[in-house]
Amino acid sequence: MDYRIEKDTLGEMKVAADKYWGAQTQRSKQNFPIGDEKMPKEIIEGFAILKKSAAIANSQLGLLEAEKADAITYAADQILEGNLVDHFPLVVWQTGSGTQSNMNVNEVIAYVGNEWLQEQNSDYRLHPNDDVNKSQSSNDTYPTALHVAAVLKLEDTVLPAITATKETLKEKMEAFQDVVKIGRTHLQDATPLTLGQEISGWHRMIEKSESMIKGSIGYVKELAIGGTAVGTGLNAHPEFSELVCGKISEFTGKQFISAANKFHALTSHDELVHVHGALKGLAADVMKIANDVRWLASGPRCGIGEINIPANEPGSSIMPGKVNPTQSEAVTMVAAQVMGNDATIGFAASQGNFELNVFKPVIAYNFLQSAQLLADSMVSFDERCLQGLESNHENIEKNLNDSLMLVTALNPHIGYENAAKIAKKAFAENTTLKQAAVDSGLLTAEQFEEYIDPKAMTYPK
Repeated sequence: MDYRIEKDTLGEMKVAADKYWGAQTQRSKQNFPIGDEKMPKEIIEGFAILKKSAAIANSQLGLLEAEKADAITYAADQILEGNLVDHFPLVVWQTGSGTQSNMNVNEVIAYVGNEWLQEQNSDYRLHPNDDVNKSQSSNDTYPTALHVAAVLKLEDTVLPAITATKETLKEKMEAFQDVVKIGRTHLQDATPLTLGQEISGWHRMIEKSESMIKGSIGYVKELAIGGTAVGTGLNAHPEFSELVCGKISEFTGKQFISAANKFHALTSHDELVHVHGALKGLAADVMKIANDVRWLASGPRCGIGEINIPANEPGSSIMPGKVNPTQSEAVTMVAAQVMGNDATIGFAASQGNFELNVFKPVIAYNFLQSAQLLADSMVSFDERCLQGLESNHENIEKNLNDSLMLVTALNPHIGYENAAKIAKKAFAENTTLKQAAVDSGLLTAEQFEEYIDPKAMTYPK
């Protein structure tokens, strides 16, 4: 393999000739052979947006030559266009500040930017620290890139998935509004409701989770940039942070602002804990909905079987004709992963020692994984399960008529204890409620028919 020699403050390093990173990236690559989890591409893209914005801000402040700012912008755009993915090899399990990934981005931008400057016949050359990292520290750039990545992922990936699921549930809610079925609490028979009402509960869960996520995103739009090493802003112009935030807002179409207290922004990640808590809430709701779907679709002959779901693939390698609720299983596994990620993020966010939290990469990895998995699984669950959900009227009617809990409607007429006697008699003698009521002498057949109206029980007056 062909190598070139790169230098940093510790000396020389051999770097593969076809790679654009420098000595600090190479040191990290060699010093942290831990796992296969790479720094998320969204973090690299967040860095590219930041470096481009910082270069323009520094140029506007008279701190960086325009040609250098143009070169940094060109290289950052190459990253954002996906042309340099092979030059970001570092794993999550590195320094807790993310310094090595910041330098990886700085070195690649410097390399690509210098090639561009040569093509322009410019005498200028970029230095990864002095130019690309000007007015910055890893301690304020990594959390800034993370917040940018988180907001983009939430608003452009998670919220659209929520909207699609919500719309499907609304359609099903309206389609099945008059399908009367038996309700269940504690996995036992309860009083009737409509299938539409049941689904309306699912719809409201997704709607409320959406609201909580939206309500918490605003905190993540506060950026640490300008705090530099410990929050004081050493080596950064007083106007730098505001200018950078303005450029990031312009490039992303999102409204980012400079964090009011940079000491907080460097050492605390409570905003991400908060919004991930909302993602965990969404995961809990998705878990409940998916479990309801697979319970209600259980069967097809020996389960509840009140709804039918699409048969997407054979369910068994040994049992012919078996179809399983695989979409429910996938989305509930994702929910379990998100809940585990939440525990990791909560603990990692508690590790702010003095002026810096040093668990940033693991927070980034788990947060972005949760967001992507939730979005992907919800889209799949919606398209391959919820949209094809159908009611099984025959089973719904049978279960409704067999239920003993219709007796609840008799409470106002004969009292709780007498109603309980009828239910117990019907169960013990394996008869209908009507037969038990008439045989008990507590009601006539005509009275039973008047008082027991399952549809009226779903909209009591």
